[in-house]
Amino acid sequence: MADTEQLELPSEPQSRLVTYCGVCTLPPEYCEYGGTVKKCQEWLEANRKDMYDVIWSAEALEAATASLSIEAQKRAAKDAQKKTAKAEAAEQKQADKLAASVVTIKRIERNKKKFVTAVIGLEAFGLDLKKVAKDFGKKFATGSSVTKLPNGGEEIVVQGDVSDELEEFILEKYKEIPEDNIEFVDDKKKKKAAAA
Repeated sequence: MADTEQLELPSEPQSRLVTYCGVCTLPPEYCEYGGTVKKCQEWLEANRKDMYDVIWSAEALEAATASLSIEAQKRAAKDAQKKTAKAEAAEQKQADKLAASVVTIKRIERNKKKFVTAVIGLEAFGLDLKKVAKDFGKKFATGSSVTKLPNGGEEIVVQGDVSDELEEFILEKYKEIPEDNIEFVDDKKKKKAAAA
């Protein structure tokens, strides 16, 4: 035992700089396992060309598949096609969902000349409703809150009749919402019919 050398441990722990993908937040080596491979490749090529060349260049892909058997290469190509098709279908589904989503602005009469304005459908555009309600409250200097709907969704209720200004504010501040996707509804209480 006296002959064996003792290993010297470094006095300071060694750290590594790890790059994370800006799209899926995985290290670029693992982006292929996420659902956004195409977007990840584009991000990596734009931001870290050196890593892109090591992982996704034609030479790197050819070298990675060269050691596989012909059957395994065919399976890998088929799996890659399936993943690409699945990712494209998911992107298309999300785009269709956004195109079909409608933001409804309701002017609701409470009593006599008192109104509240309700906004339904903002969550489909990926907005944080509590933050948006806070923005509405600041903009119109009034109370604004997020409430749950009986059908499971959520709405923002703003005190007062601010429906016209609210539509303009939404279009100005939240550019991801198209003007065509906003609809206005006037919800009035029905007056009791006079007895004849």
